[in-house]
Amino acid sequence: MSNNKDMKHIAEEALEETVADEAALENADEADRLRVQVAELSDKYIRAMAEAENTRRRAKTDIESISRARAINVAENFLPLVDAINAATAHHPEDPGIQALVAAAKSVLAAVGITKIETLGQILNPQFHNAVSTEASECAASGTIVGEFQAGYMFGDAILRPAMVVVAK
Repeated sequence: MSNNKDMKHIAEEALEETVADEAALENADEADRLRVQVAELSDKYIRAMAEAENTRRRAKTDIESISRARAINVAENFLPLVDAINAATAHHPEDPGIQALVAAAKSVLAAVGITKIETLGQILNPQFHNAVSTEASECAASGTIVGEFQAGYMFGDAILRPAMVVVAK
């Protein structure tokens, strides 16, 4: 009988070990599955954060672009007023009221970043100058600007309007 008891005891131990091994295997599988899930979720989180940052950058760029386009539009609409002030100066250069307008216009243009394109004495640059006439000149080299019909202006690096100029032959 003792042999039978030993066999029964050995069988029970083997069964317990098998159950313990299966439980350990299940726990290991569960741990591996959870590790994979954590890795997948971490990857998704990193991608979501990168996408959010890209969206934030795109929105900032779009806002800056729209703001710049609006500023250029306002500046372009302001140029006829500057032209009228310049025309008034040509007719009445000594008038103190017109001189005050010129000073105010120059101040506003400088404050918003609008600069006048240099013309007289410059070499014609089609990017900045629009040649509307040529003129024979003994004192200026061919291709040099000798007159200006209409001033040109820039807003930062954007050309609002090219200068309309007379070029020496």
